[in-house]
Amino acid sequence: MSGTEVTVHVNRRAADALEVATDALETSESFALHLTGHETPAHVHCRLDGDLERIASVDGSNHYVEPDAVTAVPVTVDTDAVDAPVDGRLEVLTGYGSESVSIAVTVVPGPPGVDVDERLAEPRRPDPDPTPLERILDRVSAVSGLDAGALAVLALGVVAVGIAAVTTATIGGPVATAGIAVVVAGLLVALFLLVR
Repeated sequence: MSGTEVTVHVNRRAADALEVATDALETSESFALHLTGHETPAHVHCRLDGDLERIASVDGSNHYVEPDAVTAVPVTVDTDAVDAPVDGRLEVLTGYGSESVSIAVTVVPGPPGVDVDERLAEPRRPDPDPTPLERILDRVSAVSGLDAGALAVLALGVVAVGIAAVTTATIGGPVATAGIAVVVAGLLVALFLLVR
């Protein structure tokens, strides 16, 4: 039940007297009717009227109100059924209907519901600590402006040129020299494509 409420004073100045604290209520949720007893006990009848009775219900229609006590009567509103303002009245009667008060009630649509992704309920796993190689790549990419992928290609290219140079020095000859030239050309083309 929400914090919204309506108060009706019963038998405050005379027997079978009803006094309402406010004659209108606008709400987007269920609310409570507080029947505040005063001088003598009373039987009070509550009912809904107008379009309000199709979306709301009163918890019990007849209530016994003790002197100097508050009887809370929940008024449940089906908020899912409200897509436009709904007007009606909450009527409170006593003295076998000889005294009555009417409270104008307007139920307005509430704020739209929020869909919550189920993944929000799962605890987030912390990111693992970066490896030393990842830290080095991050620092070099920050300084050079190249991303980690380009740096990895550059490192592999340097290793390939080193292997080609060692092979050329070991074997010798024009074929080995042509092989190192192809590896260097491939590295330059790869770097050109990554940087542009």
